[in-house]
Amino acid sequence: MLIRPMLAVSGELPIASQEEAWAAEFKWDGVRAVAYLLDGEVRLLSRNDREVTGAYPELRADLASDKNMVLDGEIVALDSSGAPDFGRLQSRMHVRAPDRSLVAAVPVVYHVFDVLHLEGRSTLRLPYEKRRKLLEDLRLERGRVLVPPSFPGSARVVLDVAREHGLEGIVCKRLDAPYLPGRRSELWIKVKLTLMLDVVVGGWKPGEGRRSGTIGSLLVGVPGDEGLRYVGHVGTGFTERMLHELLVRLTPLVRPGSPFTGPAPEPAHWVEPVLTGEVEYAGWTRDGVLRHPTWRGLTT
Repeated sequence: MLIRPMLAVSGELPIASQEEAWAAEFKWDGVRAVAYLLDGEVRLLSRNDREVTGAYPELRADLASDKNMVLDGEIVALDSSGAPDFGRLQSRMHVRAPDRSLVAAVPVVYHVFDVLHLEGRSTLRLPYEKRRKLLEDLRLERGRVLVPPSFPGSARVVLDVAREHGLEGIVCKRLDAPYLPGRRSELWIKVKLTLMLDVVVGGWKPGEGRRSGTIGSLLVGVPGDEGLRYVGHVGTGFTERMLHELLVRLTPLVRPGSPFTGPAPEPAHWVEPVLTGEVEYAGWTRDGVLRHPTWRGLTT
């Protein structure tokens, strides 16, 4: 039995007049995993069907059950305040057999938000609200296994709460939606909260392939007490016109050394840090680098 996760499309909140037909869940910044609890064994498979059970050994005991079931959920690392921290999770994601010190330093939890198979019976065709009721009746919460709340008819309120607590956004799910394995469907809509940042351009890396001869990515920073601090490279969000304008404006600003006070990727074309722009991003890594930055445009 192999059930691939159903995927959401990016979009906007349901219109107010239809909000009662949807439930909202918080969007957890983690790694998707399907849990197979069958014949007393626990297996975790990634979104790409990769075995990850050994990477998160602390979840096995809390997931163990005398019932046979398949669950959909998210593995999440928490910071000291209990908020999701994808940067911390990255130190666990590619370690197939972590030692005790890493498990203790970077604790994870498993957020369960759907039940796909229960005691020999598929639940995929059941509407979301019935699957949700089944999930809650299972009373799975124990230790590192959590069942985050679902809020029918309250998407706007839930999005405001997500914004207040610095979460990535929410996922809106049709109450009458079946579970569609491996499919990206408009029956699930992820509404992401957009973060913006003003940055200073300190250099660029040359492009390859279609971008050969122009800019591949911009190296950007933010001013601090000790100077310009490198915060990442931005390689998406550009139009051909933007790339041309940037190259024209940056070429006369070329300098021999890096304008950043700390380390930055080399080799690069360094420039005087006089041009500023705006980026959209998903958050910060533990090293103080932007996650998934997208260029919005110059502001000077």
